Amino acid sequence: MKKILGIILTLSFMISIVPVVSACHKKVKPVAQQVQAQTQDGKKTDAVILATMNDEIPSGNTLWVGTFQIVWNEVIDNIIHNPIEFVGGTTITAQNLNKRDFNKTDVSEDSYYTKYGIVSPQLKKEIKNGIKEKFNETSDILGAFDFRYDPMKMFIYAMLKKDFKFLEPFDKLSDGIFGDIDSEKVKYFGINANSDENLYKNVSVLFYNSSDDYAVKLNTKTKDKVILYRTDEIKKFNEYFEDVKVKDHAYSNRKFFGNYDRLKIPDISLYLMTNFPDVEGKNIKNSDFRIDQTIETIDFKMDNEGVRLKSEAAMMMKATAMPGPRPQIRYFYFDKNFVLFLIEDGKDVPYYAMRVVDVASLNKTEKK
Repeated sequence: MKKILGIILTLSFMISIVPVVSACHKKVKPVAQQVQAQTQDGKKTDAVILATMNDEIPSGNTLWVGTFQIVWNEVIDNIIHNPIEFVGGTTITAQNLNKRDFNKTDVSEDSYYTKYGIVSPQLKKEIKNGIKEKFNETSDILGAFDFRYDPMKMFIYAMLKKDFKFLEPFDKLSDGIFGDIDSEKVKYFGINANSDENLYKNVSVLFYNSSDDYAVKLNTKTKDKVILYRTDEIKKFNEYFEDVKVKDHAYSNRKFFGNYDRLKIPDISLYLMTNFPDVEGKNIKNSDFRIDQTIETIDFKMDNEGVRLKSEAAMMMKATAMPGPRPQIRYFYFDKNFVLFLIEDGKDVPYYAMRVVDVASLNKTEKK
């Protein structure tokens, strides 16, 4: 069995690296459709981003973040006003999302931004201005959507942003391999025999049941905490987290990190994006909407100083029936007689006026 580090980051982000196991003699359970996440330049990876912590974890690098769940909840609360069920059968992903195991109330208001509305250039501008004002951030995904005005389409967006430091920067340790695979070395940080004891306050021990079953909590300068759980078991993320809580409660030995303890954690730096085909192209029951397009990104970095997380998610929905009369397309073509005024902002009268009936004739009078 390969030794694999399962890392769970509470609040909004969890990442688990799990071993490959044979399922030849196991009954196959229905699971949500999953796709390999992509890098920013569109290259496929071996990682999978799950829609919820209830989804089955595949045998590889697996991530979850609450951003798409926020988008899903916004649709339920403000557009559909019911759990999202599909005509012809609700998929497992949708069923899990409808459980709403994560809500935006589970993270501080200063850590997320959300916006929805009819698709238009103005909506795109409002989102860009909103995340710039709140997080001083730009979007990596808005360009993937068509924001030409369309009253038949709704766009729902969310960004989740966290950036925090440990109480004290950990020591940088020697590079080493990860697991039992002879692969490229990775960078590590933590606490060794030569580290200053001031670093001990960075760590709270949750439990140490054996050399393969332990967990710690890393303390930061904010209310955010990082939980690291070592296990070879393959479970759902919510089951992992429940195990941590149970084992933490049951452990009665030394809860403090001391002189005879050591800590070693790999640097992690990634950018991944995905979509959720399990909910795309589906008509929503008791509504006039179909989910056309989804996207979610994870930009995550953890090193000896702290953690940075930026995640975006969005959904484009299209109305299958026009809610009311279709608006007339308006053509503001000034290709016939028109009048032009120039006026200063805040003034009541213009300082220039012109009626144009023959542009070609006027242009012949331009200054040479």
